[in-house]
Amino acid sequence: MLPNKNWLNILLFTLLSFIWGSSFILMKIGLYDKAGNALLSAYQVASLRILSAGIALLPVSIQKLRYVTSKKIGFIILSGLLGSFFPAYLFCIAETKIDSSLAASINALTPFFTIILGFVLFKSPIPVIKIIGIIAGLAGCIGLLFSKKMGDNENIFFAFFVVCATIFYALNVNLVRHKLHDIGSTTIASFAFLSLIIPAAGILIFTGYFKLPLQNPAYIKATIASVVLGVIGTAIASIIFYMMVKRGGVIFASMVTYAIPFVALFWGWLVGENITGMQVLCLLVILCGVYIANINRQQ
Repeated sequence: MLPNKNWLNILLFTLLSFIWGSSFILMKIGLYDKAGNALLSAYQVASLRILSAGIALLPVSIQKLRYVTSKKIGFIILSGLLGSFFPAYLFCIAETKIDSSLAASINALTPFFTIILGFVLFKSPIPVIKIIGIIAGLAGCIGLLFSKKMGDNENIFFAFFVVCATIFYALNVNLVRHKLHDIGSTTIASFAFLSLIIPAAGILIFTGYFKLPLQNPAYIKATIASVVLGVIGTAIASIIFYMMVKRGGVIFASMVTYAIPFVALFWGWLVGENITGMQVLCLLVILCGVYIANINRQQ
């Protein structure tokens, strides 16, 4: 049951599920046109995402800068790298070869790696019920990887880029929980993105983004999709997420994990991606595992 079920909480939950679930198709729009022709590179889409999010949060970053101590700067920058920078590039690289809906489904593994890495790095206990959930989730993921047609399996290696991204997400969650628990979430996010502006801009320049025919409508559309991904799918979504945490608690906010893949599957189906019944079944197995692993989860 969702705690504190008032209309605003439900609205925030629905809005965030839609925004994050739509992020995967926005990546694909940045990478390819409708005919499947390549537009921006994976590095350019990811860099535009990070750069636009950093610029959007710049006023907040300046305001929160005074709350950042010298002892925590390194951990905050590392949090930005693990929680935003590396995953942004890994997801885009993956989506050059796999469907956005498949990437979103694998992303549901993040809670499992959070639990596992919490045990490995910080000796957080893993009750038996969580182990059952982890096994179910991993089984669903393995089935998901092989649920596509055999002709698609030549690109299945790229699905592991998404798995790596979920591991980075999990590392970041544990880092924040154990090393940055005394700093506000908005402060962490805003300063982390501030530190990523320069490297993201550097990658854009290095990859030749500004030498592209940016006046071409196709490139304009790809750029807009990437910027929307950054401003709405990253910056604004982070603010909404923190509002949910404040109003309904971490468990309520984390339940967005259940809805994101279904939004992504809907977008994938809408744009003609091949969605199989086995893929949906494996996703349901993963989500059941997520639910089991998070029963009575200690925060």
